[in-house]
Formats: sequence, structure tokens, C-alpha cells
Amino acid sequence: MDFLVEINNLTKQYESNRYPAINNVSLTLPRGKIIGLLGPNGSGKTTLIKMLNGILVPTSGSIRIGGCNVGVETKRHIAYLPDRTYLYDNQKISDILEMFRDFYEDFDVNRAMEMLKSLQVDPTRRLQTLSKGTKEKVQLILVMSRRADLYILDEPIAGVDPAARDYILKTILSNHSAGSTILISTHLISDIEQVLDEVVFVRNGSILLYNSVENIKAEQGKSIDAYFREVFAC
Repeated sequence: MDFLVEINNLTKQYESNRYPAINNVSLTLPRGKIIGLLGPNGSGKTTLIKMLNGILVPTSGSIRIGGCNVGVETKRHIAYLPDRTYLYDNQKISDILEMFRDFYEDFDVNRAMEMLKSLQVDPTRRLQTLSKGTKEKVQLILVMSRRADLYILDEPIAGVDPAARDYILKTILSNHSAGSTILISTHLISDIEQVLDEVVFVRNGSILLYNSVENIKAEQGKSIDAYFREVFAC
């Protein structure tokens, strides 16, 4: 199997915490899959995501993406949607598109414009004039308009209405590059599980389970959301 992400004996210990946020994790993720990174608050999901993006440095262990250690080279191949916006409300959408085109070699501005047109969003508008749901859509469009190997989406559907969620899921499915992998962290499992190929359950900084959605449904006879609630009930 062609693995895109290789994590070996990864640990992240914050000085202020007694226990590691990520504790000796080893995990390999293949190309061409949509994978859910699932766990309760404080389980280590965001810490793992930040290390994949090179925002945090591991205490020990290693991460390789596309055969390269996390660094400048891997950042070129990762499209990251954080759980909090890094854009300014007074920015025009058209200016943000230009910024992304200048910053990312793989950014497809025509692809972004087509998605904005489908939303009937005028690119000359400023972010502050948009509803929360439309802002979320615009930020996702920016990420999905890149031709990346790995898309990392941290809570992409949190805080938006069901119609916006449907659009976001459709955008994720129809716009990622062939052979790329999408890693989605979310609490809204019932809304997202329809698009997932595989899931990773995380608890207390450790991998509790990594399996395909198909296998879990066949073995457990229940949805991913129901199984998640059962596993994390204690």
C-alpha cells in the first residue's frame, strides 16, 4: 500500500501538563482516503494536527509525509483548514484569492472562482459582510482549491447550519485531488460519517482504534456515531 503519512513513536509533552498530549503514537495513513480523526475534547487531536502541519515540534518520534520529514517541503503539499480563522474580516475575497495564488504554487484561482460563483458570492465583498456559514464555505473553498496531497480539516462543519454542512461535504467530496488524502477532525460524526472511508479513534493521546468504516459497520452492526458513543461512554 502507498502510505502518505508515516508517524512513528510520536510523543508531545507540554511542560504545563502532567501527561503527554500525544503518547508514543505510531500510525500510517494511505493515499486516496477520507479519514475521520475522532475523539472527545482533550484527546490530542488538535495537537496531532498541529504537528502534522509543522506548527508544533514533537517531544520525540517522527512524522514523514510523502517520504519527507515534516518541514518546509511538506508544508508545500498540505492544505490546512484550522478550527479558527486566520483571515481578517476587512479583507476582500478577491484579495484573499490573490494572496493564496502568490503564496501557494498549487492554488487554482479558477477553481476557487467557480465555487464562489456556485455560491453566488461576489468576490469583491469583504468577509465581514458574510454570514458565518458563508465565511466557513469561503475558507473551505480556499483550502480545496489547492492541488494538495494531504488536506487537513479541523472541525470544518462546526457552528454552521445543516444546509451549509451539506455544501461543505459536497465540496470536500467533489474537489479534492485524485490520490490525495483528507483528514477530518470533527465532533459531528453523524453528519460527516457518510463521506468517511476510515476512522481513527483517539483517547488520552493514544490511538484507540484505526479501521475502515465498512469493517466497523460489518463487525459492530451500527453506525460510526453509535459505535463512537459506545466506546467513549465511560
